[in-house]
Amino acid sequence: MRSPMPLQEFKAYHAHLYYSDHDGLSEAQHIAHQVAELFDVSVGRFHEKKVGPHPMWSVQISFSSVILAEIMPWLIQNRGTLDVLLHPLSGDELWDHTQGACWLGKSHTLDIRQFLPKI
Repeated sequence: MRSPMPLQEFKAYHAHLYYSDHDGLSEAQHIAHQVAELFDVSVGRFHEKKVGPHPMWSVQISFSSVILAEIMPWLIQNRGTLDVLLHPLSGDELWDHTQGACWLGKSHTLDIRQFLPKI
Protein backbone atom coordinates (compact mmCIF):
# COMPACT_ATOMS: atom_id res chain seq x y z
CA MET A 1 0.00 0.00 0.00
CA ARG A 2 1.25 3.47 -0.92
CA SER A 3 2.01 6.01 1.80
CA PRO A 4 -0.23 9.05 1.80
CA MET A 5 1.14 12.24 0.31
CA PRO A 6 2.22 14.82 2.87
CA LEU A 7 -0.64 17.20 3.51
CA GLN A 8 -0.24 20.41 1.53
CA GLU A 9 -2.20 23.51 2.36
CA PHE A 10 -3.50 25.12 -0.79
CA LYS A 11 -3.81 28.89 -0.62
CA ALA A 12 -6.13 29.33 -3.60
CA TYR A 13 -8.46 27.55 -6.01
CA HIS A 14 -10.02 27.94 -9.43
CA ALA A 15 -13.54 26.95 -10.41
CA HIS A 16 -14.10 26.82 -14.16
CA LEU A 17 -17.73 27.03 -15.30
CA TYR A 18 -18.18 25.22 -18.63
CA TYR A 19 -20.75 26.12 -21.29
CA SER A 20 -21.07 25.40 -25.00
CA ASP A 21 -23.42 28.01 -26.46
CA HIS A 22 -24.88 31.46 -25.89
CA ASP A 23 -27.61 30.12 -23.60
CA GLY A 24 -24.90 28.51 -21.45
CA LEU A 25 -22.91 31.75 -21.58
CA SER A 26 -25.91 33.65 -20.20
CA GLU A 27 -26.29 31.07 -17.43
CA ALA A 28 -22.56 31.28 -16.61
CA GLN A 29 -22.75 35.09 -16.48
CA HIS A 30 -25.72 34.90 -14.11
CA ILE A 31 -23.99 32.37 -11.81
CA ALA A 32 -20.70 34.30 -11.86
CA HIS A 33 -22.55 37.52 -11.00
CA GLN A 34 -24.26 35.81 -8.06
CA VAL A 35 -21.06 34.22 -6.73
CA ALA A 36 -19.23 37.55 -7.02
CA GLU A 37 -21.93 39.27 -4.96
CA LEU A 38 -21.81 36.61 -2.24
CA PHE A 39 -18.10 35.79 -1.99
CA ASP A 40 -14.70 37.42 -2.28
CA VAL A 41 -13.81 36.03 -5.72
CA SER A 42 -12.26 37.21 -8.94
CA VAL A 43 -14.22 36.42 -12.11
CA GLY A 44 -12.18 36.09 -15.28
CA ARG A 45 -13.15 36.59 -18.91
CA PHE A 46 -16.05 34.70 -20.44
CA HIS A 47 -14.45 32.76 -23.27
CA GLU A 48 -16.41 31.84 -26.37
CA LYS A 49 -13.69 29.46 -27.55
CA LYS A 50 -11.56 26.70 -26.06
CA VAL A 51 -8.78 28.19 -23.91
CA GLY A 52 -5.80 26.37 -22.39
CA PRO A 53 -6.65 22.81 -21.37
CA HIS A 54 -10.40 23.48 -21.33
CA PRO A 55 -12.40 21.58 -23.98
CA MET A 56 -15.34 24.00 -23.94
CA TRP A 57 -16.11 27.67 -23.52
CA SER A 58 -15.48 28.66 -19.92
CA VAL A 59 -15.04 31.32 -17.28
CA GLN A 60 -12.58 31.07 -14.39
CA ILE A 61 -13.50 32.03 -10.85
CA SER A 62 -10.50 32.45 -8.54
CA PHE A 63 -10.76 32.40 -4.76
CA SER A 64 -8.85 31.88 -1.54
CA SER A 65 -8.90 28.60 0.35
CA VAL A 66 -10.45 30.54 3.24
CA ILE A 67 -13.85 30.39 1.49
CA LEU A 68 -13.60 26.89 -0.04
CA ALA A 69 -15.93 25.36 2.57
CA GLU A 70 -18.55 28.01 1.77
CA ILE A 71 -18.24 28.32 -1.99
CA MET A 72 -18.13 24.59 -2.80
CA PRO A 73 -21.61 23.79 -1.38
CA TRP A 74 -22.93 26.96 -3.04
CA LEU A 75 -21.58 25.82 -6.43
CA ILE A 76 -22.97 22.31 -5.91
CA GLN A 77 -26.44 23.74 -5.32
CA ASN A 78 -26.37 26.65 -7.76
CA ARG A 79 -24.37 25.54 -10.81
CA GLY A 80 -27.57 25.03 -12.77
CA THR A 81 -26.94 22.98 -15.91
CA LEU A 82 -23.25 23.92 -16.05
CA ASP A 83 -20.38 21.55 -15.34
CA VAL A 84 -17.66 22.86 -13.05
CA LEU A 85 -13.99 21.94 -12.78
CA LEU A 86 -12.60 22.80 -9.35
CA HIS A 87 -8.88 22.56 -8.65
CA PRO A 88 -6.27 23.89 -6.24
CA LEU A 89 -3.33 26.08 -7.19
CA SER A 90 -0.41 23.99 -5.98
CA GLY A 91 2.23 25.29 -8.38
CA ASP A 92 2.03 22.07 -10.43
CA GLU A 93 -0.56 22.71 -13.16
CA LEU A 94 -0.51 19.12 -14.43
CA TRP A 95 -1.28 17.78 -10.95
CA ASP A 96 -3.84 20.54 -10.30
CA HIS A 97 -5.81 19.73 -13.47
CA THR A 98 -5.61 15.93 -13.07
CA GLN A 99 -4.97 14.43 -9.63
CA GLY A 100 -6.08 17.53 -7.73
CA ALA A 101 -9.21 18.19 -9.78
CA CYS A 102 -12.81 17.48 -8.88
CA TRP A 103 -15.91 17.89 -10.98
CA LEU A 104 -19.41 19.09 -10.29
CA GLY A 105 -21.73 17.69 -12.93
CA LYS A 106 -20.18 15.86 -15.84
CA SER A 107 -16.40 15.54 -16.14
CA HIS A 108 -14.65 16.45 -19.39
CA THR A 109 -11.37 15.36 -20.92
CA LEU A 110 -8.84 18.17 -20.66
CA ASP A 111 -6.08 18.82 -23.19
CA ILE A 112 -3.15 18.60 -20.78
CA ARG A 113 -0.39 18.60 -23.43
CA GLN A 114 0.69 22.12 -22.43
CA PHE A 115 1.52 20.82 -18.94
CA LEU A 116 3.65 17.90 -20.11
CA PRO A 117 7.45 18.15 -20.30
CA LYS A 118 8.72 19.18 -23.75
CA ILE A 119 10.79 16.45 -25.39
